[in-house]
Amino acid sequence: MGGTFDPIHIGHLVIAEEARAQFELETVVFVPSARPPHKVTMPHAPALDRLRMAELAVEGNRALNVSELEVKREGISYTIDTLRDLHGVYGSGAELFFIRGADAILEMLTWKDPEKLLAESKFIAATRPGYALEEIAGAIPEFNSAGQKARNLVFSMEIPALAISSTDIRERVCEGRPFRYLVPDTVWGYIIDKRLYVQR
Repeated sequence: MGGTFDPIHIGHLVIAEEARAQFELETVVFVPSARPPHKVTMPHAPALDRLRMAELAVEGNRALNVSELEVKREGISYTIDTLRDLHGVYGSGAELFFIRGADAILEMLTWKDPEKLLAESKFIAATRPGYALEEIAGAIPEFNSAGQKARNLVFSMEIPALAISSTDIRERVCEGRPFRYLVPDTVWGYIIDKRLYVQR
C-alpha cells in the first residue's frame, strides 16, 4: 500500500485490513513515498517522520508491516521500481497487489507505460465516498506488457464510508482543532511531540 501517509490515519488502516480480508492477503506492507514524482508539492512532514508514524500505526498487528524501500532510495521514487524491488524482497513468484484509493489508481493508469505496472502487480482500487469506478475501466489498457488481459488485474474494493483525509488532519493540527481519533493514539502522540504540521 503506497502513499505519502502525511500523516497515516484510521482510513488507511481500514483499507489495509479490508484488502487483507477480501483478497486473503498474507500481509499488507505500507510503503511511504520519499519523493513522489507526480506530487505538485512535497510532503509536509519529513520522510523519516512519516515512516515512523506508519510504524507506530501498525504496531501490534502482525499482518501489517512497513517498508523503508522508497525512503532509502536515492532520487525520485517511481512505483515501477518499488514493485520490482518488492519482487526482489518477496520472490519473483510472489503475487503482489498494489492498494490505493480509486482516484490514485485512475491517475496511475494515465502515467507512461501503465502496461508495465500491470505486469508487476495486480491493483486494488479502494472506493471513496462519491467516486465512480466506471472511470477506471476506461483507463485500463487492453493488455499488460506480458500480454495478459489488463482488465483482469484491477479490482475494486468497497470500504466503509470514512471521510478522513491527511489534508484535513494537517489543517486541523495547524488550526489547533481536534484530530485525536482520526489517527491511531501512537501517531497522535508522535505528531504532538514532534510538533508536526504546526506553523512555525
